[in-house]
Amino acid sequence: MKTSTDRILTTHTGSLPRPKSLIDIILGREKGDTIDPGTFEAATARAIEDVVGQQVACGIDIVSDGEMSKPSYATYVRHRIDNIVPDERAAEKGRDYMIGRDLIAHPDFGQNRRSFSAVAFPGCVGPLKYKGEAALKRDLADLKAAVAKSKPAEAFMTAPSPGILTRFVVNLHYPTEDAYVDALAEAMKVEYRAIVEAGFILQVDCPDLGSCRNNMYRRLTDDEFRSQIAERNIAALNGAIAGLPADRMRLHICWGNYEGPHTHDLPLTRIIDIAFKANMQAFSIEAANPRHDHEWEDLKTVKIPDEKILIPGVIDSTTNFVEHPKLVAQRIGRYADIVGRERVIAGVDCGFGTAVRTEPIVADSIVWSKLKALSEGAAIASGRLWGKAA
Repeated sequence: MKTSTDRILTTHTGSLPRPKSLIDIILGREKGDTIDPGTFEAATARAIEDVVGQQVACGIDIVSDGEMSKPSYATYVRHRIDNIVPDERAAEKGRDYMIGRDLIAHPDFGQNRRSFSAVAFPGCVGPLKYKGEAALKRDLADLKAAVAKSKPAEAFMTAPSPGILTRFVVNLHYPTEDAYVDALAEAMKVEYRAIVEAGFILQVDCPDLGSCRNNMYRRLTDDEFRSQIAERNIAALNGAIAGLPADRMRLHICWGNYEGPHTHDLPLTRIIDIAFKANMQAFSIEAANPRHDHEWEDLKTVKIPDEKILIPGVIDSTTNFVEHPKLVAQRIGRYADIVGRERVIAGVDCGFGTAVRTEPIVADSIVWSKLKALSEGAAIASGRLWGKAA
């Protein structure tokens, strides 16, 4: 992974606004409409080319394909892994998995205000086996072509962790959750390796370390969650990425990408030690939203391995406020003080399009203003940290 010795690099978390025409195609495909494969593939290729160019124009150094081809950052795997299908039993369990302790504590907030997706969660109904090589190859080729045209510093592609897939793809087949996690890890191993071997950074999305404590595992204690779930999930992930170079991978933790109370979020210091056991170089964390903005102080008490890089979110992904670049620079500076300026990359709390919606949470034009503020703030921080004019 590229790091810089003379300025703060910028990136984000993966998903970005999709064009309306592509949203219509994806939603139709998810609801079972007959969609011409060529139409879908052509629309995806155009969208990836455009979104990479927009990122570069905003000053983003490490770009992604925006997850253009995916209905969500996790449920797309039903098109790539055998025996994952729509199932009403899974949909019912999936709805329970989304009920967070903060929503229980604030019932007047309303579940409908934070619905994840317009499409119900699928279920695993048989042995898992990866079958999505053709779709994966197209995504990789499309990103490679877009990168060749726009020439960013580097590019990454996202894939969900085995642990988070237990939440979004409900187990209806395996005898235990442990067995299910292992099967998911074995299936996703194909995708992880292909992304790295294509020359991209692999970002593994692991909300199972944060968000799932609040909802799917809300009946456990913090200690039970850490020992029974988080430790297991990281061990499974390490098995799936075994043999891949740590400096070509990064891990993303979040506590649920929604504007809500978040009063029951697990503190960063209660999970980051387990996250650091992942055999990856960089770690993307939420650091801008009001429930986690303070945690830079707490992180000072944590032993951060010397080889690890931090990617703090210095832009919030759930509101339509556009952060001032000076605030962005201040946030970057906090983390540079902790691990050193060469070990910080400026990021975003979470994705702006984690699931396809007809109405986005953050308006498309505001997303791009936020990313521009990110790059402007990184320039200010670079000036301060290296003693140069911004």
